[in-house]
Amino acid sequence: MRVLLTGAAGFIGSHVRQALVEAGDEVVAIDAMLAAAHGARATVPDGVHQVDVRDPDALAGLLRGVEVVCHQAAVVGAGVSAVDAPAYASHNDLGTAVLLAVMAEVGVRRLVLASSMVVYGEGRYRTADSGPIVPPPRRREDLEAGVFDYRDAATGALLDWMPVGEDSPLLPRSLYAAGKVAQEHYASAWATVTGGSVAALRYHNVYGEYMPRDTPYSGVAAIFRSVLAVGEAPRVFEDGCQMRDFVHVRDVAVANVAAVHAAVPGFVPLNIASGTPISVGAVAELLAQAHGGKQPVVTGEYRPGDVRHIVASPDRAQRVLGFRAAIAPDAGLAEFATAPLRAVAGAGAPQWR
Repeated sequence: MRVLLTGAAGFIGSHVRQALVEAGDEVVAIDAMLAAAHGARATVPDGVHQVDVRDPDALAGLLRGVEVVCHQAAVVGAGVSAVDAPAYASHNDLGTAVLLAVMAEVGVRRLVLASSMVVYGEGRYRTADSGPIVPPPRRREDLEAGVFDYRDAATGALLDWMPVGEDSPLLPRSLYAAGKVAQEHYASAWATVTGGSVAALRYHNVYGEYMPRDTPYSGVAAIFRSVLAVGEAPRVFEDGCQMRDFVHVRDVAVANVAAVHAAVPGFVPLNIASGTPISVGAVAELLAQAHGGKQPVVTGEYRPGDVRHIVASPDRAQRVLGFRAAIAPDAGLAEFATAPLRAVAGAGAPQWR
């Protein structure tokens, strides 16, 4: 199958490219090679076209004969500053809209979209003896007192977390999340208008070899791994009990190959996750032990806008794609503790004009 892969030189994109080639697909690889992602002096990898997805003319030529687009290109991270908003809107939202428009013109009707768990915002909760509940914001006085879990507004009882399904409401809480929601909405509308097919892969906490290091846009696993590499102790916010789902980048690549080869009807969002919840504190401890570094420091510090718990249900991806993650977090994180990272000097959000 002939596949146009965007973001092909990036952390996830490079793994997806390798997996597609190993599956026998013909890959047309493109990447804008933004300094924010690759560093100012990065060279374009062999076989990758340096193309910005906001360039319709370049896209039109490369899309000829393509059967499916696998769209990984994006400015990533939570958005360090509100002034980054135009960069997210330009590269992620406009870029996706341009790509979809050119796909419609050329006649490509299948898309695999890299989305994210961040579209959900906070996770899902329930009381000990009832069903799902939407908690009120955490109170500053609770946070100051070291009570980090949500409380039931009616009873004051602490709430339990529950897995997030794909039909949960989308409540973005960061610039990056807002852009991912917009990308999904554009893709869903495109599928309706064109009769096209979209598999929106909502990645949970992706980690693995050649993850970028030492930037404010890195995931927490890479941040912990980076500080261990320089002999420092990982610093864990709150009480370290925040629950997450960490999924290895090689599993993410496998999920993309499955989505490329399994056309879905219309727009279908899919959690891509390990299915094995783990706390942030346990992640730090696993990495420190496997790396042979200093033990984590649980700081009790908090950021009011942080998500407390978000854990996925991976069942739909198994039903629709036949995908189930193969790498358990304990084994994968132990391997990641000594895996190579990308030594990228992040330049912040890229220019948007």
